[in-house]
Amino acid sequence: MAQVKVFSLFSDFDINLFKSGKHYRLYEKFGSHITTVDGVEGTYFAVWAPSAKAVSVIGDFNFWLEGEHQLNVRWDESGIWEGFIPLIGKGTVYKYKIQSSNNNIKTEKADPYARRCEHPPKTASVVWEDSYAWKDSKWMKKRIKNNAIDAPYSVYEVHLGSWKKNIEENRFLSYVELADDLVNYVKKMNFTHVEFMPIMEYPYDPSWGYQLTGYFAPTSRFGYPDEFKYLVDKLHQNDIGLILDWVPSHFPEDAHGLGLFDGTHLYEHPDRKKGYHPDWKSLIFNYGRNEVRSFLISNAIFWLDLYHADALRVDAVASMLFLDYSREEGEWDPNEFGGNENLDVVSFLKELNIEVYKSFPDVQTIAEESTAFPKVSKPTFEGGLGFGMKWMMGWMHDTLEYFGKDSIYRKHHQNDITFSLAYVFSENFMLPLSHDEVVYGKKSILGRMPGDEWQRFANLRLLYGYMFTHPGTKLLFMGGEFGQYDEWDFESSLDWNLLEFEPHKNTLNYFSELNLLYKTTPALYEKGFSNEGFEWISYDDNENSVISYIRKGKDSKDDVIVVCNFTPTTLENYKIGIPKNGKLTEIFNSDHSKYGGSGVLNLNKISIKKQPWNGKKYSTELNLPPLGLIVLKFI
Repeated sequence: MAQVKVFSLFSDFDINLFKSGKHYRLYEKFGSHITTVDGVEGTYFAVWAPSAKAVSVIGDFNFWLEGEHQLNVRWDESGIWEGFIPLIGKGTVYKYKIQSSNNNIKTEKADPYARRCEHPPKTASVVWEDSYAWKDSKWMKKRIKNNAIDAPYSVYEVHLGSWKKNIEENRFLSYVELADDLVNYVKKMNFTHVEFMPIMEYPYDPSWGYQLTGYFAPTSRFGYPDEFKYLVDKLHQNDIGLILDWVPSHFPEDAHGLGLFDGTHLYEHPDRKKGYHPDWKSLIFNYGRNEVRSFLISNAIFWLDLYHADALRVDAVASMLFLDYSREEGEWDPNEFGGNENLDVVSFLKELNIEVYKSFPDVQTIAEESTAFPKVSKPTFEGGLGFGMKWMMGWMHDTLEYFGKDSIYRKHHQNDITFSLAYVFSENFMLPLSHDEVVYGKKSILGRMPGDEWQRFANLRLLYGYMFTHPGTKLLFMGGEFGQYDEWDFESSLDWNLLEFEPHKNTLNYFSELNLLYKTTPALYEKGFSNEGFEWISYDDNENSVISYIRKGKDSKDDVIVVCNFTPTTLENYKIGIPKNGKLTEIFNSDHSKYGGSGVLNLNKISIKKQPWNGKKYSTELNLPPLGLIVLKFI
């Protein structure tokens, strides 16, 4: 076997950008790259290990022997080890054997920039390249419209390993199988986007993918990288956008991972108060280190660039922003101004969002951020963090708590269901009913609903109807759309057999039509982040537990009126105020018999009278279905 040749993909400009934290395409340089040198094909390897005394590439090709193929350290003090190994090609399994100059400890590390990893529990990297021919040009040209903040955004959150399984063989569906089954299902259900829980390589199934070791490799559990591209391509060809969960907040201590990479705290912060996460028993990146910032931002750009992702949902932003997150007094140190904000993280997130939107103005970044940190989804030039959207965790908590109460008590808790409108326009909010709400004894969404079976399903339809007519974009975790009974179990498939039963089949049809209503009713999305898009009719009818409001589009003729009855009592001739004269028609009713409801409908054209009510000049009378929502439109 020929030995390592001196060769580099790095220019001096690349090195300067890397050292200054401004290189956002490091995946084009680091890792393993199949290339030809002096007429011989082989693979170029490059890894950052500034405290290493020696770095070797080991693998099956050299019987995993250290020193057989030792990389060369660059002269420019960048800490980069690199070299070209002839006759090494696609599919070669390898690791880096790193000897630390500090303590002579030798470790075997996976390549942080590997494009493919071995199937867990194996942990080595794999030399890889593909020449996938994308067929999603139509989507890519128009996604700036589909991804805009004034477009409908209904997201189906999916854990690929447990959405559906091959029952006969008791295994995951592959990326290729999902490109048929999942894509067809999402399209039938009228979702605009899917969100995949982390698909970057991870060693431990119970982490659900949130403890990453292969940041640049789609997990091999479901197939090859080009097969994942095929799945993305199929989504796009069916006008479905893809959001990827992205985890820059922490990483596991697995021996082959980033921790103590060259014998020192290279990627993680050296101070355990900033570098260790007590909740997840994991390490936290050193966001103040330039090379680490370049690594993370390059990783975000990688998934948008090479895998055509349409958005990144950034996990656990609150845990990143606050130095005292999950820490008791004495377990954290304040910043230089005496505050609890991690200033390195604030600047990192701003830099991340600036670069993402500069390079891909037609994508979105979405923050899972649960605190009142200001301007998370405001532009950086306004002093914001620069995210496109933020999860509305307060809405989620208040709404699920309200719906969990028996209807006879709801009149005492009207504020729980209306309070979100007091601050909904302070950020670009996404309303999430995510995987976190259906695990660890919280029950499924259906399982949280009170009453007998009919009332539970009626409450579920009402909850979703309220969610989809409330300002903000929407996210639902898989299974909720058909009333999954049991909590989510990452090891098991969803209970698709429930669709043999009418209540679940009706709920599935309801959700599909609710999505269609949302997508085809401009008033429900065009001004979803502006107070111009919402007007209360009545929020204080506590005694009847009824609320009513107007959703407004860019054209007033698109305005719709929404009325919610949160009790199982039918309310006949219920009076609400109307802002103008004319006639109304009911365009949606969650109590329709085709959804399993009792069929209390407003079938005829609804007259409006010149009788002031609820502070409006006009009024009308309606039949409000039990535990029901109705949507009305002017005709």
